[in-house]
Amino acid sequence: TQGGSTMTASVGTAVRGAALQIGAKLLALANQDSKSPLAGAKVEDVEMLDGRLLLKGDPSKSVAIKDVMRRHRLSEIAETHEARPSQERNKYATMAHGAQFVEVKVDPDTGMVRVTRAIEVTACGKIINPLASHSQEIGGVVWGIGMALHEATEIDHRFGRIMNPNLQHYHVPVNADVHEVETIFVEEEDTVVNPLGVKGMGELGMVGIPAAIANAVFHATGKRIRDLPITPDKLL
Repeated sequence: TQGGSTMTASVGTAVRGAALQIGAKLLALANQDSKSPLAGAKVEDVEMLDGRLLLKGDPSKSVAIKDVMRRHRLSEIAETHEARPSQERNKYATMAHGAQFVEVKVDPDTGMVRVTRAIEVTACGKIINPLASHSQEIGGVVWGIGMALHEATEIDHRFGRIMNPNLQHYHVPVNADVHEVETIFVEEEDTVVNPLGVKGMGELGMVGIPAAIANAVFHATGKRIRDLPITPDKLL
């Protein structure tokens, strides 16, 4: 599967650009002091970390950002940056990619399907927030299980009304439906997609899981189900 929403990729690139401009201003202010430990340093040699400007090659050489601003009587430094997709992206496939694997158990008497294990592998550039990304992928897997086995909108074709408009009748996965879920990230350095090297991953955890479940059901039963959800009546 490929794709994914791109909020971090788009907004993060603009934030990075503005932060670099602020860093350059702070370094210029710091270097007005002849005794600055960063004297002579170039912008690309310095990074902002934990409220300090520090030399990448020698973190012991640093200055506190608040001290620099206090010395110059500044309460804030503001910058704007506009991020646009580069034309270079048109030459390459820059979307995130993923692969999904599931193990299912099918009761031959009742036709009930249980997903006992799911593995979600995602290649979406640099991972900015590992914990949130892990949770995002697990949530996508759960949604995929719901799409494959539970969720269906029932329509009264006489009057066009939805017959299951609430969670009492519209079934979604619960804890008992979700077993072992493993997420794996294949990080990559991609400087073409954007300066941060991040890609959208919002939907990747969901879109491939129903297909993987359908394939696993086919492998277990020999029955190819092409419409979702895969309910017992379709297997018996």
